[in-house]
Amino acid sequence: MLKAVKVRLYPTAKQELALARSFGGARWYWNFALNACIQHYQETGKNLKLAVYKGMLPQLKREYPWLKEDCYSAVLQCVAINLNKAYTNFFEGRAKFPKFKSKHHKQSIQYPQNVTIAGHHLKVPKIGEIKAVFHREIAGTIKTVTISKTPSDKYFASILCETEGSDKAAVARKRASDRKSVV
Repeated sequence: MLKAVKVRLYPTAKQELALARSFGGARWYWNFALNACIQHYQETGKNLKLAVYKGMLPQLKREYPWLKEDCYSAVLQCVAINLNKAYTNFFEGRAKFPKFKSKHHKQSIQYPQNVTIAGHHLKVPKIGEIKAVFHREIAGTIKTVTISKTPSDKYFASILCETEGSDKAAVARKRASDRKSVV
């Protein structure tokens, strides 16, 4: 079963700058890929495949070296996957058309791997150990971590964990077997 826990982050000034650069790189790539999708659709009438704009990343990193330096590569891969989901949901009638991102609203980046918890800190690639306040215990294996910044300059992390054996059907079976053993 998947369970998310939201924690408050307190980055240092240096970490805030690194996060701002990561937010900026992810936002820039989202806008670049969305623009490429729109142009491709206008020219051909077909949707641009995920592999195409994911394949643009190595060339973009050579053209724009700050993209490689400022943003963790897995974050950019997640941007491509999320844009593909948004585009698919639009074409299947489940959502509105994806919008271009702005730096004046909520910012977020998603880390699909290599984020760990060390005491009262969240260890994030290319950012370092960020002080965090955990209100709940983080149980299970960490699947993804989404770091966000509100317009009021507060930082949060949503930690998605996979816990073992907490499936509702399994819990119901266990309770049923416990009742039988008591009788």
